[in-house]
Amino acid sequence: MSTNFESEPTEKKDQGKNIIIIVLVLLVIISGIKLYTDYIDRSKKTEEILLLSTENNELNKRLDSVTYQLDLRIQEIEKLGGDVEALEEVRDQLIAERNSARQRSSNEIAALNEKIRSYGGLIEEKDQEILQLRAMNQQLYAENQDLKTTQAEIEQEVAQLNIQKEDLQAKVNIAAMLKAEDINIAAINSRGKERVETTKDFKNRQIERIKVSFNFVDNKVAEKGPRNVYVQILAPNAQPIFDVAKGSGTFMMDGVEEFYTVKQDIIFDNTEQELTFYYEKGSDYTSGTHEVRIFVDNYQIGSKTFSVK
Repeated sequence: MSTNFESEPTEKKDQGKNIIIIVLVLLVIISGIKLYTDYIDRSKKTEEILLLSTENNELNKRLDSVTYQLDLRIQEIEKLGGDVEALEEVRDQLIAERNSARQRSSNEIAALNEKIRSYGGLIEEKDQEILQLRAMNQQLYAENQDLKTTQAEIEQEVAQLNIQKEDLQAKVNIAAMLKAEDINIAAINSRGKERVETTKDFKNRQIERIKVSFNFVDNKVAEKGPRNVYVQILAPNAQPIFDVAKGSGTFMMDGVEEFYTVKQDIIFDNTEQELTFYYEKGSDYTSGTHEVRIFVDNYQIGSKTFSVK
C-alpha cells in the first residue's frame, strides 16, 4: 500500500512538469511565429518604402525634364513675341512640386505622372504655336525689309531734293548778294573843298575827312529790308583804321571779328540807292596805298584804293 501511495504523487509531478514544458514549447513556437511575421511585415514595409523612394526619384526626374522642356518653349515664344503667361504658371507649379520635401504616396505619384503625361499635349500645342510665330515673324521681317528699302529710297530722294534745294538756295543767295558800283573816294580839306581820287596821290594837308560814296547795282533777286553797311579803311600795313569815339566798331566776317571804320544802317529798297560815308581821322595818314573795303552784313560788296603822299 505504501508503495502505491508514494508512486502516485511522483506521477502527478511528472505530468505537471510535462505540461509546463509543453506550454513553454508552445510559447517559444508562438514567439517564433510572431518574430517571423514581424520580420515579414518589416521587410514588406522596407520594400514599399524603397519602391516609393525609387518612384519619387523617377517622378522628380520627369518633373525636371518637363520643366526644362517648358523653359525652352517659354524662351522661344518670348523671343518671337508670343504670350507665355499660361506656360509660366504651369512651370512654376512643377517647380513648386519638385521642391516639395514631403514623401509622396503611391496615389499621389500616380496622379502626378498622369498630369505630366497630359503636359505632352501642351508642349506639342506650343511647338505648333512656335512654328506659326516664326512664320509670322519671317513675313513681318520681309515686309519690314521692303519698308526699309522703300524708306531708304524715299530718304535718298529727299536727300537729293534737299541737295538740289540747297544748291538752288546757294545760287539764289549768291544772286541776291549786293554789289557796289561807281565807288568814289575824295579827300575833303579844312575849307570843305573836295579832291577826288585820281592817279595822283592825296596829301595829308588835303585830308581833313575822307569821303566814300557809291551806289548799289540793280538786283531784282535781292530781298528788300534792313541792311548793315560797313566801310573799312586799311592802312598800307593792312591794318584797319578805326576810332571808337568817332563811331568805329566791330562786325563778324566769316566767323572772325573785324574792325570797321564807319557804318550805316539802311533800309534797302532796290532802287540803286547811293550811299555816302565820311570819316575824320584827326591825324596824318601814313604814306602809301590805302584800301577801302565795303561790306553789307557779313560779305564784301566792293573795294577801291587811294594813295597818300
